[in-house]
Amino acid sequence: MDPGRLRPFAWPAAAIVALLAGLLLGYVLRPASEAARPDPERLADATLLSVREQGRLTLFTARFVAIVTSTESRMGLTARKTLIMPGDVRYGVDLSRLRRENLSWNSATRTLSVTLPPLEMSGPQIDLNQVNEYAEGGFLMAITDAEETLDETNRRRAQDELMRQARETGPMTRAREAAMRSVARSFAMPLRAAGIDASVAVRFVGPSGQEEAAFLDRPRRTEDVIDDRRAGPPPSQPGQGEAQK
Repeated sequence: MDPGRLRPFAWPAAAIVALLAGLLLGYVLRPASEAARPDPERLADATLLSVREQGRLTLFTARFVAIVTSTESRMGLTARKTLIMPGDVRYGVDLSRLRRENLSWNSATRTLSVTLPPLEMSGPQIDLNQVNEYAEGGFLMAITDAEETLDETNRRRAQDELMRQARETGPMTRAREAAMRSVARSFAMPLRAAGIDASVAVRFVGPSGQEEAAFLDRPRRTEDVIDDRRAGPPPSQPGQGEAQK
């Protein structure tokens, strides 16, 4: 056979060998490159451990004032006492109760969902320096234990009133928002530090299993933040100043 006839086939063979070598190299290097790419679910699991270590976290405190009046009548005499008692109620969540099943990653929307345990309230913590009392019927209180009875009744009613105010929609909503913002930030910061473009949705679920509130933390592009700063604060709306007074 003429050796010259083999030369046209030498270059295609070398190209095929080089292609196969490239494919083999790509296959060998593929696991390493994929391992180096941040995994949002694994990162969320690692973040969960650090969040749980914070334990029971107080994220919102509100002050309320209870004004109650009680009356005691004996032997045809009447005594009355009014108690003005301010107190602080603390709202928080027990982050140590978070479990892996409380996290859910949606790859389609690139959203990490976090379900928090129920909101907890503690208190009220009474500010004794700001407590005021007003009394009528001193004679009855002087000859009987009516004053002790009135004081006990007023203290119990005042504490119940403080907690009633604490459970109203306004403070409960603000407390949930504060808790959700804090938890969303705790999970969003590691994701963004790793270069993962993702949102964090945090919600509460009540004892009945229904969602009580939700907060979505979305990453903002740097150019959007710069544009907002250049634009300055939004113009005030007519009547806005009166509404804030």
